[in-house]
Amino acid sequence: MNPKIRKAVFPVAGLGTRFLPATKAMPKEMLTVVDRPLIQYAVDEAREAGIEHLIFVTGRNKAVIEDHFDVQYELEATLSGRGKQEALDLLTKDLPKPGSTSFTRQQVPLGLGHAVWCAREMIGNEPFAVLLPDMLMKGQPGCLKQMVKVYEEWGGNVLAVEECDPSQTHQYGIVGIGAEVGGPAFRINAMVEKPKPEVAPSNLYINGRYILQPQIFDLLSKQEKGAGNEIQLTDAMLRLMDRQYIYGCRFDGETYDCGNKVGFLAANVAFALDRPDIADEFRPELEKLLAR
Repeated sequence: MNPKIRKAVFPVAGLGTRFLPATKAMPKEMLTVVDRPLIQYAVDEAREAGIEHLIFVTGRNKAVIEDHFDVQYELEATLSGRGKQEALDLLTKDLPKPGSTSFTRQQVPLGLGHAVWCAREMIGNEPFAVLLPDMLMKGQPGCLKQMVKVYEEWGGNVLAVEECDPSQTHQYGIVGIGAEVGGPAFRINAMVEKPKPEVAPSNLYINGRYILQPQIFDLLSKQEKGAGNEIQLTDAMLRLMDRQYIYGCRFDGETYDCGNKVGFLAANVAFALDRPDIADEFRPELEKLLAR
């Protein structure tokens, strides 16, 4: 039986320069899709998948993320005094249990691989998940829960993948398809960062969700800088693939890249149309805009 995936790492140290000036003083992970910040969606996805311990790798000017997952006494007292029970219940439901969150700093911006490595002491010697909050998933069940099912059956390492237009492979990390092992799962036999369409091993891209074995930390500690002069997680996973199986899990759902403005706006529209409390009012407004 494979060890349970209990811990998840959320790399949230990035500067969010593509959303300036909005992110000058506010972390990009706190940008809202409808009425929930991006980081909350990622945490919800992790908790649905059975994650017990949330580990945030932060940077400077990210204290508001820690505040978001803490008790807000003044706000809660005000809501209680005004009889706003529904809003109060919503805050209570979203609050992690005491002791289930940890925060550590990525003091120097050295890339995703380095950010994951910064969580090594909190992870210890057990498999763990990594969720990139920029990548907002829409699916039932959630992406990580689909991956956990693959992991429970096959073990090893699991990457969520999704199809892109074959002409757009140069925008993503693309995987090669090895042996099919059942359901949405297959063995990955190659990983190529942003290949040209004519040399891409497939049109399946890594969409920002990972289940990794702890041996990745040793590889990351010795990993030389790669693209962008940063320590790349993909480079370490390529070396890990020589030692352990890495499985792809075809995500049954849609991914919105909220690290860019178009993806972020599309996510707001998609999630608003999915909300029974506002969809009926929002749809006519959207149709008016599209008719202009």
